[in-house]
Amino acid sequence: MSLNKHEMAALVARDIEPGSFVNLGIGQPTLVADHLPADAGIVLHTENGMLNMGPAAVGDQIDPDLTNAGKVPVTELPGSAYFHHADSFAMMRGGHLDVCVLGAFQVSAAGDLANWHTGEPDAIPAVGGAMDLAVGAKSVYVMMTLFTKDGTPKLVPECTYPLTGLRCISRVYTDLATFVITEDGVAVRETFGISFDELSSRLEVPLRQAQPA
Repeated sequence: MSLNKHEMAALVARDIEPGSFVNLGIGQPTLVADHLPADAGIVLHTENGMLNMGPAAVGDQIDPDLTNAGKVPVTELPGSAYFHHADSFAMMRGGHLDVCVLGAFQVSAAGDLANWHTGEPDAIPAVGGAMDLAVGAKSVYVMMTLFTKDGTPKLVPECTYPLTGLRCISRVYTDLATFVITEDGVAVRETFGISFDELSSRLEVPLRQAQPA
């Protein structure tokens, strides 16, 4: 079976090193916060000005003034800190984040990212802080479905949508497979509900199987 968005988020969380400083992009990547081990010492940064954000708030925990960048109510962990938006972007641009996890419309075989505009005339552009994160974080992961609703691949030889960043993506987590993007091409780490051969036949990107870690 293919993975649902919570299972994808759990995979991403599994691969984040303890003690990392991490930004979770708007949308599905915010679910990663709910799957991080409490004792891992991972500090979540949100671009609207908070460090040490906790999981999503539920029930009586909800405070409408305490949200992440996607306006989703969140909790705060001991030691949380708040700061100006400009300081938040200085952290993003200054190389202080170990990992960021972003959504995407397309990722190229070279690791290029397109996640702010589909190029359609009626689409609303929304780059936000994605380009700052794409070039500022030490490692950039993407979490997305592998295909659009009409079956078009989102992992492509070259992006056809406006770019957010060049050669910035190192890992791609999808509902059907996880990928590692290297200088030697795209390697498949795991597949879910699909064989490697079928996956290769549905994508135009040349694939190889990743070596066991």
